[in-house]
Amino acid sequence: MEHPDALPCLVFADQDGNITEFEELGMTGMSNGLFSQPALEDLIPLPEGSELFALPGRLPVGWDHDSLEPVLLGENPYEQGQPVQAAAAFIAPAHTSIYTSSYQTDPDSPTLPLFAYTAVGWHKGKFWVTAFRSDFDNRQDIDQYSQDVVNTNTELKLKQYPNNRLIQHLGNCCLVYGCPAARNFFLGRWEAPLPTSPSCNARCLGCISLQESGCCPSTQDRINFVPTPAEICEIAVGHLQNAENPIVSFGQGCEGEPLLQADVMREAILKIRHSTSKGTINLNSNSSLPEKVKILAEAGLDSMRVSLNSTQEKQYNLYYRPQNYKFDDVLHSIDMMKEAGRFVSLNYFILPGFTDSENEFRSLCRVIRTHQPDFIQLRNLNMDPEWYVEAMSIPPSTPTYGIRTWLRLLKEEFPALGFGYFNPQVNQ
Repeated sequence: MEHPDALPCLVFADQDGNITEFEELGMTGMSNGLFSQPALEDLIPLPEGSELFALPGRLPVGWDHDSLEPVLLGENPYEQGQPVQAAAAFIAPAHTSIYTSSYQTDPDSPTLPLFAYTAVGWHKGKFWVTAFRSDFDNRQDIDQYSQDVVNTNTELKLKQYPNNRLIQHLGNCCLVYGCPAARNFFLGRWEAPLPTSPSCNARCLGCISLQESGCCPSTQDRINFVPTPAEICEIAVGHLQNAENPIVSFGQGCEGEPLLQADVMREAILKIRHSTSKGTINLNSNSSLPEKVKILAEAGLDSMRVSLNSTQEKQYNLYYRPQNYKFDDVLHSIDMMKEAGRFVSLNYFILPGFTDSENEFRSLCRVIRTHQPDFIQLRNLNMDPEWYVEAMSIPPSTPTYGIRTWLRLLKEEFPALGFGYFNPQVNQ
């Protein structure tokens, strides 16, 4: 992995959102409100397919090379008296953040939209970010598709299946929201989505498909119907039979909790497996209903990805705000899958300063030892970092390992545990 030969400099956005470098200050990273100078090993070139954001109401913080301390950039250094904004990178899939962008938030500034905000700097003609590649599967890499081909394939399939509501829904996900999973379905490869549930039994703070009024906006529309098993099978069977490394997954960003439609999923899984034994049938879930999980495993569900912001019950409840289930039910669902001989991943939301805290690390280790998941997916938390820290009541003095050390310790403690970003293929 390429690293810079010196600390990149600070980048900032002007009042119009134009991003430029300021060589007099180095870049900094932020973790639970604390500023740090990144190590060179923390930095990689900005991955292709990433985006750069200007952060309204937030002043950039850089690194003073003389005092060796973080300093605030209060105005545009190239236009005296003109305002500045902090900048951040929303890094491409398969990459995990080490530090968030560094800034000081003005009073009454807006809550940031539901993205992840990675620290970014500039050095020798390129942007650099504090991150590492956590999965070398290229299933969502931007260089793996042509948008013209995507548009053509999508339009053809939408015309081919005008009466399949689920395919029509995925066409909107693909063409309007650029959903990578929907895109891969229309390209006939890898992992395809099977959203099923318009309702949910949690009220996640960072839900990307439904937000309370007055909060930050959701990033996409939620499905508003329950597809029939026949509609699901029309997508899944052909994909599993013909796609490269095929996976079909219930539980997507454009829906609520799929376990609330367990009966529909069960019938669909039975129909799918009656037609083909190929590929992996996966469930992305909050895993709140263990008896439903057991039924699905018996029907032929191959793998389950359990979404977790934390393995500490208090912090889990603060984020998920569960309705009619408890954190113990989530752990019991893992046990149901493992007892059935199935594969379990943890979809573990990463936020520097919380994920790598000593308490969270110890708690995660207890869950791994006790419930024995097979894999951890390192997913950046898409949420305003300061909103999350406040909601979780995380003290600013919380001891942390640093993300790279945290990951090394986990791998040393659990050498058989897999790590990545995507749902792995577990049934050829």
